[in-house]
Amino acid sequence: MIESIEELDAIRKSCHSMVTKSSSLSAGTAIIPIPGLDIGSDVAILMRLIPKINEQFGLSPEQINGLDTPSKLFVMTAISNTGSKLAGKYITKKLIVMLLRNMGVKVASKGVAKFVPFVGSAVAGGISFTAMKYMGNSHVEDCYQIALATLEKERREHEIVIELEPDVSPSHSKAE
Repeated sequence: MIESIEELDAIRKSCHSMVTKSSSLSAGTAIIPIPGLDIGSDVAILMRLIPKINEQFGLSPEQINGLDTPSKLFVMTAISNTGSKLAGKYITKKLIVMLLRNMGVKVASKGVAKFVPFVGSAVAGGISFTAMKYMGNSHVEDCYQIALATLEKERREHEIVIELEPDVSPSHSKAE
């Protein structure tokens, strides 16, 4: 469980770094002029990347299922409020393909561009890098907002508990 804003910010930074590395890998694959290789590679990259991001933020399905009922309900509501299609979900090939189809124009132009001699491969790589980075960073930001909302809720609940505890200061000891 994430304990502080500083820890949450460090996780966000680490996840952005993972996204950049994955985007570079996607771009490298897109340069190779073999039909379908880039899409298959993007699916494989995202199948590994998204669950890692979810886990870093405490938003894997297993982590959420391990929460008490009120916390689970809050996290699921926060996921719904962000509109995230990936946080707290089991990541399947079908889900990833659906998301890539939603980015269809970029993916289609990447596929066509790679067959233009020389420049086409570079364009395809650039499109692939940009699309993967956008998808990955959007997911990181969704997860960050969900985890931040959860952290703030826990902090408020902790403050309420402290306020409700009786004053146990030395001036109220039995020696008086």
